[in-house]
Amino acid sequence: MKNIAIVYFSGSGHTALMAEAVKGGASSVEGVNVTLIPIEGKDIVEGRYQNDDVLARLTAADAIVFGTPTYMAGPSAQFKAFADATGMIWFQRGWRNKIAGGFTHSGSPSGDKVVTLNYLSALAAQQAMIWVNFPEIPSFNFGKDDGLNRFGFYTGAAGATPMNPGAPAKVDAGDLLTAETYGRHLAEVALRFNTVPAQA
Repeated sequence: MKNIAIVYFSGSGHTALMAEAVKGGASSVEGVNVTLIPIEGKDIVEGRYQNDDVLARLTAADAIVFGTPTYMAGPSAQFKAFADATGMIWFQRGWRNKIAGGFTHSGSPSGDKVVTLNYLSALAAQQAMIWVNFPEIPSFNFGKDDGLNRFGFYTGAAGATPMNPGAPAKVDAGDLLTAETYGRHLAEVALRFNTVPAQA
């Protein structure tokens, strides 16, 4: 059984819906167990993320999927605080050879989301993880248009919802399909790798 952890921050609920779709896709693959781990504001004290239990749970996982909204051309401050807290894990090579992936959401079709996805993949690279890219071209290239990968991102999964402050979070069906497809693909990749124990 492979354990996949999806760690994410969601400011207004959209990224949480993407996280749930990633989980749904990964959970559809036999032989994996998937856990959602939200990054919570209460764990950030004077700008520093402090939750050793979450970091331990991630270190015990076989694969980690990172999720964050794109704010001002990059990951949210809350996600960045979490990432900064993984410094000792980096030093000890605690996530070496784990499968990694990432997803993001913003209020516009582009919104420089590629910067966020590149950041997430660079975070995984520093942690010596194995990054999983998005596997499918936009669905309209197959003669249909169900919204799969409608923005053409390949470093990970991406979605967009026009800004509507105060309205309940809602994510385009194509973007949820994209997140679900990505989760399934990542789980399939994870099953093909033997996790190497962290270096002491």
